[in-house]
Amino acid sequence: MLLAGTGVCFAQSTTTTAAAVLHGDHAHPAKTQGWLDTRLYFGLGPADDASKGVSEAAWRAFLDKEVTPRFPSGLSVLDVYGQWQSRGKEETQRIRSKMLVIDYPATAENAARIESIRVAWKKLTGDQSVLRVTTPADVSF
Repeated sequence: MLLAGTGVCFAQSTTTTAAAVLHGDHAHPAKTQGWLDTRLYFGLGPADDASKGVSEAAWRAFLDKEVTPRFPSGLSVLDVYGQWQSRGKEETQRIRSKMLVIDYPATAENAARIESIRVAWKKLTGDQSVLRVTTPADVSF
Protein backbone atom coordinates (compact mmCIF):
# COMPACT_ATOMS: atom_id res chain seq x y z
CA MET A 1 0.00 0.00 0.00
CA LEU A 2 1.39 3.41 -0.99
CA LEU A 3 0.86 6.21 1.54
CA ALA A 4 -0.52 9.06 -0.59
CA GLY A 5 1.92 11.85 -1.37
CA THR A 6 4.83 10.37 0.56
CA GLY A 7 6.34 7.77 -1.72
CA VAL A 8 6.37 5.43 1.29
CA CYS A 9 5.13 1.93 0.68
CA PHE A 10 3.83 -0.35 3.44
CA ALA A 11 3.31 -4.06 2.97
CA GLN A 12 -0.18 -5.13 3.92
CA SER A 13 -0.51 -8.61 5.29
CA THR A 14 -3.15 -10.83 3.81
CA THR A 15 -3.20 -13.04 6.89
CA THR A 16 -5.37 -12.24 9.86
CA THR A 17 -3.44 -11.41 13.00
CA ALA A 18 -4.90 -12.97 16.11
CA ALA A 19 -5.55 -10.61 18.99
CA ALA A 20 -2.98 -10.89 21.75
CA VAL A 21 -4.24 -13.02 24.59
CA LEU A 22 -2.88 -12.76 28.11
CA HIS A 23 -3.24 -16.09 29.82
CA GLY A 24 -3.88 -15.60 33.50
CA ASP A 25 -1.91 -16.97 36.37
CA HIS A 26 -2.85 -17.35 40.02
CA ALA A 27 -2.23 -13.67 40.80
CA HIS A 28 -3.59 -12.38 37.48
CA PRO A 29 -6.28 -14.73 36.17
CA ALA A 30 -7.61 -14.05 32.70
CA LYS A 31 -11.13 -13.63 34.06
CA THR A 32 -12.27 -13.23 37.63
CA GLN A 33 -15.37 -13.27 39.74
CA GLY A 34 -15.80 -12.35 43.37
CA TRP A 35 -13.29 -9.50 43.40
CA LEU A 36 -13.47 -6.15 45.16
CA ASP A 37 -12.22 -2.70 44.28
CA THR A 38 -11.14 -0.73 47.35
CA ARG A 39 -10.13 2.90 47.42
CA LEU A 40 -8.39 4.21 50.51
CA TYR A 41 -7.93 7.95 51.06
CA PHE A 42 -4.91 9.11 53.09
CA GLY A 43 -4.53 12.70 54.25
CA LEU A 44 -0.93 13.93 53.96
CA GLY A 45 -1.21 17.47 55.31
CA PRO A 46 -2.36 21.00 54.50
CA ALA A 47 -2.99 21.63 50.81
CA ASP A 48 -1.35 25.04 50.96
CA ASP A 49 1.81 24.01 52.86
CA ALA A 50 3.68 20.93 51.62
CA SER A 51 6.33 21.45 54.33
CA LYS A 52 3.78 20.31 56.94
CA GLY A 53 2.43 16.81 57.26
CA VAL A 54 3.65 13.65 55.56
CA SER A 55 6.39 14.02 52.92
CA GLU A 56 6.49 12.10 49.64
CA ALA A 57 9.44 10.10 50.99
CA ALA A 58 7.51 9.16 54.13
CA TRP A 59 4.48 8.19 52.02
CA ARG A 60 6.63 5.92 49.82
CA ALA A 61 8.20 4.36 52.92
CA PHE A 62 4.71 3.62 54.26
CA LEU A 63 3.69 2.18 50.90
CA ASP A 64 6.79 -0.02 50.80
CA LYS A 65 6.47 -1.22 54.39
CA GLU A 66 2.73 -1.52 54.99
CA VAL A 67 0.94 -1.80 51.64
CA THR A 68 3.11 -3.53 49.05
CA PRO A 69 3.88 -6.59 51.23
CA ARG A 70 0.13 -7.09 51.78
CA PHE A 71 -0.78 -6.66 48.10
CA PRO A 72 2.36 -7.42 46.06
CA SER A 73 0.40 -8.28 42.88
CA GLY A 74 -0.36 -4.64 42.18
CA LEU A 75 -2.03 -1.41 43.19
CA SER A 76 -2.43 2.17 42.05
CA VAL A 77 -1.76 5.46 43.82
CA LEU A 78 -3.23 8.78 42.74
CA ASP A 79 -2.53 12.27 44.05
CA VAL A 80 -5.82 13.85 45.08
CA TYR A 81 -7.03 16.98 46.81
CA GLY A 82 -9.40 16.51 49.70
CA GLN A 83 -11.46 18.38 52.23
CA TRP A 84 -12.16 17.23 55.72
CA GLN A 85 -14.15 18.56 58.64
CA SER A 86 -12.95 17.18 61.96
CA ARG A 87 -15.44 16.13 64.58
CA GLY A 88 -16.64 19.07 66.63
CA LYS A 89 -15.03 21.68 64.38
CA GLU A 90 -16.75 24.01 61.95
CA GLU A 91 -13.69 24.79 59.83
CA THR A 92 -13.10 22.70 56.71
CA GLN A 93 -9.52 21.57 56.28
CA ARG A 94 -8.11 21.36 52.75
CA ILE A 95 -5.54 18.61 52.53
CA ARG A 96 -3.08 16.97 50.17
CA SER A 97 -4.13 13.35 49.85
CA LYS A 98 -3.32 10.03 48.24
CA MET A 99 -5.91 7.63 46.92
CA LEU A 100 -4.79 4.02 46.98
CA VAL A 101 -6.70 1.67 44.66
CA ILE A 102 -6.43 -2.07 45.20
CA ASP A 103 -8.37 -4.80 43.38
CA TYR A 104 -8.33 -8.22 45.02
CA PRO A 105 -10.29 -11.43 45.59
CA ALA A 106 -13.00 -10.99 48.23
CA THR A 107 -11.62 -13.03 51.12
CA ALA A 108 -11.54 -12.52 54.89
CA GLU A 109 -7.73 -12.47 54.71
CA ASN A 110 -7.71 -9.62 52.17
CA ALA A 111 -10.30 -7.66 54.18
CA ALA A 112 -8.01 -7.97 57.21
CA ARG A 113 -5.07 -6.73 55.11
CA ILE A 114 -7.04 -3.64 54.10
CA GLU A 115 -7.93 -2.92 57.73
CA SER A 116 -4.30 -3.43 58.79
CA ILE A 117 -3.22 -0.75 56.31
CA ARG A 118 -5.79 1.69 57.69
CA VAL A 119 -4.76 1.01 61.29
CA ALA A 120 -1.06 1.38 60.45
CA TRP A 121 -1.67 4.80 58.85
CA LYS A 122 -3.73 6.08 61.78
CA LYS A 123 -1.08 4.86 64.20
CA LEU A 124 1.71 6.49 62.17
CA THR A 125 0.00 9.86 61.65
CA GLY A 126 -2.50 10.16 64.47
CA ASP A 127 -5.26 10.71 61.89
CA GLN A 128 -8.81 9.98 63.02
CA SER A 129 -9.67 7.99 59.92
CA VAL A 130 -8.74 6.60 56.54
CA LEU A 131 -11.76 6.65 54.25
CA ARG A 132 -12.43 3.26 52.65
CA VAL A 133 -14.78 2.77 49.71
CA THR A 134 -15.22 -0.83 48.56
CA THR A 135 -17.33 -2.00 45.63
CA PRO A 136 -17.71 -5.31 43.79
CA ALA A 137 -15.45 -5.48 40.76
CA ASP A 138 -15.67 -7.37 37.49
CA VAL A 139 -12.01 -7.51 36.48
CA SER A 140 -10.02 -9.06 33.68
CA PHE A 141 -6.28 -9.13 33.04
